[in-house]
Amino acid sequence: MLHFVRRNMRVLLGVGAIVACVVFLLLPNHETEAAKGPKVTDKVWFDITIGGEDAGRIEIGLFGKTVPKTVKNFIQLAQKTKPDGYKGSVFHRVIGNFMIQGGDFTRGDGTGGKSIYGDRFEDENFKLHHYGQGWLSMANAGKNTNGSQFFITVAKTEWLDGKHVVFGKVLKGMSVVKKIEKTKTDGRDRPEKEVKIKDAGHEKFDTPFSVEKEKVDDNN
Repeated sequence: MLHFVRRNMRVLLGVGAIVACVVFLLLPNHETEAAKGPKVTDKVWFDITIGGEDAGRIEIGLFGKTVPKTVKNFIQLAQKTKPDGYKGSVFHRVIGNFMIQGGDFTRGDGTGGKSIYGDRFEDENFKLHHYGQGWLSMANAGKNTNGSQFFITVAKTEWLDGKHVVFGKVLKGMSVVKKIEKTKTDGRDRPEKEVKIKDAGHEKFDTPFSVEKEKVDDNN
């Protein structure tokens, strides 16, 4: 009888050890999670035309927990039509190996635009940097002058860190961003063929997810 009890205890201990190992492996790795970077809470998409022809869709993940005020501004403007939002507005400035800039839905030349909070609003924070191509950041005219204009990087632009608020990253459609980058421009960096946001929309994720602090692949 004693032998039987000891044998069962050894079996139970073995099973317990296996269960403990499985549970440990299934637990989230917080160090890995932290290394991945900011969490995407929402997505905004732009359907793009170049010279009147469909060029594809850009899908941008937004960091609503890190920069909620800036993200809210972008989301609401993406659901409105020119002259009150991004639908029908253009990318007015394109510089190769640097960035593509849009969001001026009032004048279309980089001198206009407005936020949902009024003409301009303050820099929310500079927790995130311009890690490489595919990062979304607010364009401004100096400290605390955010409106509606934004840019998407096509290279690492570390000199802008601490000066422009980064609040998103391209999830899909980097190839469309590269098409815009390669568009021929005039002496003022304005595309010769109109680059327009034909349509735009928003989607909120039920479960936020992290993205890596690195560039977006060209073929994304």
